Amino acid sequence: MSFVNLFPHHDLTLEAAWPGLFVDKQGNYWDVPVSMAADLASVTSDSGVSYHLCLQHILGSAKQVKSDGSSEVPATVLPGLSLKSAFSLKRSIDFWRSQAKKLKMIQPFDIFLSNPHVSATGVVGALATALVGENAVRSQAGDEPEGYRCFNLYASGLKSAFLADLFASLSFSAQHGNFQRWFFDLTRLHIRLDVPSGSKFLSAAAFLANDLYNSRQPSREAIQAVCPIASLSFQQQTEQSHARLGHGLIIGPFSFRVDSGVAVNLRDNRKWKVNLENPVLAIEYALHVLGSAKAVAWYAPQQKEFMVELRLFER
Repeated sequence: MSFVNLFPHHDLTLEAAWPGLFVDKQGNYWDVPVSMAADLASVTSDSGVSYHLCLQHILGSAKQVKSDGSSEVPATVLPGLSLKSAFSLKRSIDFWRSQAKKLKMIQPFDIFLSNPHVSATGVVGALATALVGENAVRSQAGDEPEGYRCFNLYASGLKSAFLADLFASLSFSAQHGNFQRWFFDLTRLHIRLDVPSGSKFLSAAAFLANDLYNSRQPSREAIQAVCPIASLSFQQQTEQSHARLGHGLIIGPFSFRVDSGVAVNLRDNRKWKVNLENPVLAIEYALHVLGSAKAVAWYAPQQKEFMVELRLFER
C-alpha cells in the first residue's frame, strides 16, 4: 500500500508481527507474542530539522529464547502501549570533498560509496515517551540510574508514565577512493559518539563539577556516566585472486568491514579497560549493476551468529 500522496516527504511504516523476535543490549533473544507498530519519520537532507513519531502496542508476555532464567525481561517488550516522539536538529560540515573527476565510462561498484570526503555531523534533539501498561510500571521501578535524574511523571493507579529527555550525537566520517578500480580504491572510517540521555549526562557533569570545586577526588561512576557511547566502523576494499588460464584475476567488488562498539570501563579500581562491544565482521560483495546493492556475509563472534543478507541502497 502506497502512502506517497498522503504523506509527502515522509517515510511511513506499518508493522505487525506474531510472534516477533527482539534482541536486547546483551544479545539475548526474546519471543514477543504480538507486536504492532506505526512509524512516521520526516525525510531530511544532510542538515535541518526532523521529527519521528512511533506508536507501538505489545500483547502478551515475552519469553527468552534458550533461557536460563537469569535475565530480566527488557522494558521495551513488556505488554502495553507506547507513543514516542523525537525532534532533532542536524548539521553536517564538509572539511574536504574531492573535486577530482571519476573514471569515464566506468560505473562505481556502489554509487553511495563513490565520493571521497572528510566530514562531521552533529545532532541534538529531544525525546518524549508516553507509556500505558506494564512497561510504565517498569520504567517507574528501575529506569533512573544511580541517582542521576530524568524528567518523569507517573500515574500509578492508571499504570501510565510520561518520560522526557535530551539526546545528542557527533560523528566523523572519512573516505578515500571512488570504488571504481579493481583493488584498494575504497577505504572508509566512521566514528560516532552518542549521548543517549542528556539529563543523565548533565546530572553526572554537575556531580563532577561539585567534586572538583570542593577539591574531592572525582567519582568513577560520575566519570563513567559522562562518557559517551562510542562506535567504530572500518571498511576496506580487498583484492582476491585465483588462477584462470595461468593468469591472476583481481575481483574488485569485494570489501571487508568491521563494526564495533567501544566501551571504557572506569569502575575497576585496579585498572581501566577498553573493550570492544558486539563486534561484527563482514565481507561485502557490491552488485554494481543495481547501482547500490550488495550481498553481505557477516559474523558476530560474541553472539556466535552468522548470516548472509542482500541489502539495497544502504548508506
